[in-house]
Amino acid sequence: MASMLSSRLPHLSSKLVFPPSNSGSTVLHFTSKTRFDQSRFKCSAGQTGFFTKLGRLLKEKAKSDVEKLFSGFSKTRDNLAVIDELLLYWNLSDTDRVLDELEEALLVADFGPKITIKIVESLREDIYAGKIKSGSEIKSVLKRSILDLLTSKAPKTELRLGFRKPAVIMIVGVNGGGKTTSLGKLANRLKREGAKILLAAGDTFRAAASDQLEIWAERTGCEIVVAEKEKAKASSVISQAVKRGKEEGFDIVLCDTSGRLHTNYSLMEELVSCKKAVSKIVTGAPNEILLVLDGTTGLNMLPQAREFNEVVGVTGLILTKLDGSARGGCVVSVVDELGIPVKFVGVGEGVDDLQPFNAEEFVNAIFP
Repeated sequence: MASMLSSRLPHLSSKLVFPPSNSGSTVLHFTSKTRFDQSRFKCSAGQTGFFTKLGRLLKEKAKSDVEKLFSGFSKTRDNLAVIDELLLYWNLSDTDRVLDELEEALLVADFGPKITIKIVESLREDIYAGKIKSGSEIKSVLKRSILDLLTSKAPKTELRLGFRKPAVIMIVGVNGGGKTTSLGKLANRLKREGAKILLAAGDTFRAAASDQLEIWAERTGCEIVVAEKEKAKASSVISQAVKRGKEEGFDIVLCDTSGRLHTNYSLMEELVSCKKAVSKIVTGAPNEILLVLDGTTGLNMLPQAREFNEVVGVTGLILTKLDGSARGGCVVSVVDELGIPVKFVGVGEGVDDLQPFNAEEFVNAIFP
């Protein structure tokens, strides 16, 4: 195993530490190029405040990164700019035409027919009842309606990592949605906030997946558990990683899984096996099952999300590639349809461009 990996990753071979061959998996130790001051994060497994503090730090960081979120939704914002033009010279006699065009703009941005009709008809009612008397008031009510929907349907957008170490996060999704990349970016963000992270290369189906995750481990200075033999079971690799995480005092184990179509029932059942294997090692784990969805697919992501949720019980969503799409309204649609919170959004290709989701900042980003 050592010689095989050294030949595959010659530039990393001096950094690899191999455990005894009877361990059933390989743990790669990467030395981070950047040293972070972790003294203020030190705590033992019994100190339950660690994950609370980590969640708060992520939230604070998200607020300071609001400009990234704003720029990431530029295409959706440009698409919706027609609304400002419509409302600038709005008058009561023009209401029906303006609302029809508003409805069209929301549908083009993938808010979905159900939400769009609900919002537009509510605005129409308030306008004719004399509750709304200007174009600026229409926009304010529109923004408030969307914000209320997001915060009432799925208010808990922060990671919920429980009180036992290690917390376990499973990343699931279809092929090509950005699953492994999202995991790497999430590892980077958590590591920078002082968490000790172990990666689990549970995608044993795609040949290059393990290599890709090893590169992310090197970039982030995290350790990684990979399959020791070909065609290893994903549940075996992930359970081995969680065991090591428990024994060696890791804060969080991030588990990659094989990409699969939501219609492939045998592979979907494999996720159930992974979930069961983890729960036998750490009570209450996995703490999060995050579904990665490609934002460029818009409303087409809904059938995927429903199926994954029915099979494994999705606790949160990561919406990727939103910077390359004008269909940011799908964020609202998926929350409304499923009641599952969006926890992170991908708004760029950089390592820091996976942003914790904040409903108010999202609404301000698409309706400035």
